[in-house]
Amino acid sequence: MATNTVGIDKEVEVNRKENLRDHRLYWIGRRTQDVILSSLALVVLSPVMLATAIAIVVDDPSAGPVFSQERIGRNGKPFKFYKFRSMCPNAEAKLDDLLDQNEMDGPVFKIKDDPRITRVGKFIRKTSLDELPQLWNILKGDMSIVGVRDIIGTTKEKPQFSAAFAM
Repeated sequence: MATNTVGIDKEVEVNRKENLRDHRLYWIGRRTQDVILSSLALVVLSPVMLATAIAIVVDDPSAGPVFSQERIGRNGKPFKFYKFRSMCPNAEAKLDDLLDQNEMDGPVFKIKDDPRITRVGKFIRKTSLDELPQLWNILKGDMSIVGVRDIIGTTKEKPQFSAAFAM
């Protein structure tokens, strides 16, 4: 018994093209949303960001108010990630001495009452003000307002993190 699969093949091809178009429109819409919302947030929150930066420098003038780190974004592309500095400037160097106190599994390091966190740092972490410079990352297109959490560059080579960032 012969069957006609030509019609099915054409239908699959049409559906594939429609999905591609929808996919492109989705990403264009998402990017437009990110640009508009991050721009508005940066303008509205700029006084708060300025006050936060001043408080960080007054509390610990030994380094600048913004911390940057290489992170891995969409499709494994590295980018410079920004946050307000909530720790002492040499926090990475002190990490080795504190590793035995880690309360988390995997690549995340967290301890209660971390001695590397500054006084202002405790407040800006509790209120999430330390996250505000990420609006710049969103405006640049490195991150999205809603999406998979980026990973620190040193965890890039671990296979368990690869699948999540191929989106």
